[in-house]
Amino acid sequence: MDVLTQRPPVEAASGRRGARAARTLVNRILGYAILIFFGLVFLYPFVIQIANSLKTEPDAAANGLSPIPDPVTLAAFERIFGGTNFPLWLGNSVLVTVLVTVGRVFFDSLAGYALARLRFRGRAGLFAAIIAVMAVPGVVLLIPKFLVLKQLGLYDSYSGLVVPLLADAAGVFIMKQFFESVPVSVEEAARIDGAGIFRTYWSVVLPMAKPALITLTILSFQGSWNEFPHSLVAVQSPDLFTLPRGLADLFSGSLGKGNQYPLKLGAALLATIPVAVLFAIFQRYFVRGANEGTDKG
Repeated sequence: MDVLTQRPPVEAASGRRGARAARTLVNRILGYAILIFFGLVFLYPFVIQIANSLKTEPDAAANGLSPIPDPVTLAAFERIFGGTNFPLWLGNSVLVTVLVTVGRVFFDSLAGYALARLRFRGRAGLFAAIIAVMAVPGVVLLIPKFLVLKQLGLYDSYSGLVVPLLADAAGVFIMKQFFESVPVSVEEAARIDGAGIFRTYWSVVLPMAKPALITLTILSFQGSWNEFPHSLVAVQSPDLFTLPRGLADLFSGSLGKGNQYPLKLGAALLATIPVAVLFAIFQRYFVRGANEGTDKG
């Protein structure tokens, strides 16, 4: 009799568990379906870019949205390297991007550590000014930047491309937020051992900031690699064009008439590859550093 009276509750509980499991499975399937849909929507333009760079010009003009080249040809890439200044633009971009990335990582981390640990008069006001700079649209500063470069004799030179970009407010903010999450006791132990402020920053705190440094490296690399407005006001000579400036000149029709979709999209594809590869390699560090910065903020 006891067994008979106990069965219905057990069966009811089992039924409820089965219903919850079914709802969970349905919700998971719907979630994955939505993610896949938006992923395909996001990736489709890149597929079109790759496909059109492998098409002939008539095929690209007639079937621009088709993801299948007919026929497949590398003529656009041959013309990019043989008929344009793409190798020169690429070399300039690599040089400028490496110098700017190294400079930003060093100066932004140094400034962020100073704001996080050093106590000096005007510290709060300086940090507020950095936050205010982040809110200023970059286009507002183009003309003043041009005037300063002309006044300092840096216009139309590699120095003009690199020096104004060696530090940025966003990088200082990221590093300050991360350094404030580092326990002060770690630095106090280093000072007891006789380490100075810079030695503590360089040998003790900076190695602990690997996620934030990688995040800053990716952002700096991407920002300087894709930087167009600054190159527009910093240089005039075609020999100093970086990839964004050169591609803008290419897209404006400097090679003659016609749409030239394969040529333009092929050049844009080549310019996208370095940033995509860098982000793919360091993605987990980038996400970790961004999460830590968000949690601290």
